[in-house]
Amino acid sequence: MSLTLYNTLTKQEEEFKPSNPERVTMYCCGITAYDYCHLGHARTCIIWDVVRRYLTWRGYKVKYIQNFTDIDDKILNRAKAENTTMEEVAERFIQAYFEDMEKLNVQKADSYPRATHTLDGIKRLIWELEEKGFAYEAQGDVYYSVSKFQSYGKLSGRNLDDLQAGASGRVNIQDQIKQESSDFALWKSAKPDEPSFESPWGKGRPGWHIECSAMVRDNLGETIDIHVGGSDLIFPHHENEIAQSEAVTGKPLARYWLHNGMVKVEGEKMSKSLGNFITIRDLLAKYDPMAVRLFILQANYRKPLDFTDGAMEAATNGWHTLMEGLNFGYKYGKDLDWTLEGHIQEIPSVKDDFSQAVDQDFNFASGLAVLFELAKELRKEGNLLSHEGRISQNSEDLERKWHTLVNLAQVLGLEAKFDQSLSVYSQISDQEIEDLISQRTIARQNKNYQESDRIRDLLKEKGVTLVDVGKGETKWHRD
Repeated sequence: MSLTLYNTLTKQEEEFKPSNPERVTMYCCGITAYDYCHLGHARTCIIWDVVRRYLTWRGYKVKYIQNFTDIDDKILNRAKAENTTMEEVAERFIQAYFEDMEKLNVQKADSYPRATHTLDGIKRLIWELEEKGFAYEAQGDVYYSVSKFQSYGKLSGRNLDDLQAGASGRVNIQDQIKQESSDFALWKSAKPDEPSFESPWGKGRPGWHIECSAMVRDNLGETIDIHVGGSDLIFPHHENEIAQSEAVTGKPLARYWLHNGMVKVEGEKMSKSLGNFITIRDLLAKYDPMAVRLFILQANYRKPLDFTDGAMEAATNGWHTLMEGLNFGYKYGKDLDWTLEGHIQEIPSVKDDFSQAVDQDFNFASGLAVLFELAKELRKEGNLLSHEGRISQNSEDLERKWHTLVNLAQVLGLEAKFDQSLSVYSQISDQEIEDLISQRTIARQNKNYQESDRIRDLLKEKGVTLVDVGKGETKWHRD
């Protein structure tokens, strides 16, 4: 079965056919490094991380590039407020980005170009746009002449006449020197006390849109397979990228444009003014990173995602179910004479079910359903082993199911970190649990509730929950 994906450019699902049948080039618009990453960044980075993982699992060699914007008004404003430099601010938050992404199990891109490291490519592209009549200089600035690019608006569906009419009432100093209100800056002349760079048009710095066009070209070539980012970038950023790049090369910038939906918090747009701004660091102080990944993957990547405490609690419970399945082999494999290392044949029918689900425009939610089915089976067998010392299925079949679950979960970046030395199952046996429960029963009969509570708490620390069902009887289960 072929992989289909929704192309924002054509507004329809299409069969995925990269330029090279074995290789995929993929570019993601990264962060502007002026603050800590937030929940929206988490969704964007996790979604495209899993798309990259899935394409790799399907057999493609993926070259994945993600940029950093390290010069921008927001960065400069923060540097001024902190009485420091643009470089220091950008470097601090780029490092914070890597720390956050490592916790979320987001794989590193093949390269992270920065705007300030791509100045030669940026200036070359601007010069070529001037030579072809798509750009003009005005008082030290250089602007892109939007009206010269006949297919402007093909990605976003925006009409150029409407854009110009809508901007006619908003006139500022910059608009007064532009030929048309819809034209946008490729190069901005230097301002007092701001970092600047030498150029054929005088000292200044690049506009935001031209940076990505240059970084795509320098790192991946004139036409790439997949260009991705948040849906808030469709206009004007990605629209302007297309106009810049295709005016110079005469070739499509990307064969497929993919965009993830935005994140809301309790139904409201996330913003600092509303007090509902959630950084990744705040999020991970409260929730397991894998629960966050699961929460994000359970929704259609193109649709808005509403963050609520209830939704995160449900995702946390779901992750616990998957984690039990993923840890099954590490907990019980030795007792079942399993081979935990080396190649074990997976179950082809399960892999087919998974790929058929995800092949429908990266339907990760349906792919997760396949994983949950395996995890629940393994959890059931784990309960049987814990309480009755037996399994109901063939050991070899269970081993293949476990290896299949682990490998498919890795495709989604869902990985349980299990330390055998810390396993509650190796620390306390069923008989030891029963002995402690007997001691607790005696303590309760003697009304020694302090000792009773101590034994309950001790078992809880070892991952065992007690349930008093009445008439002096206590049942238990492992968490």
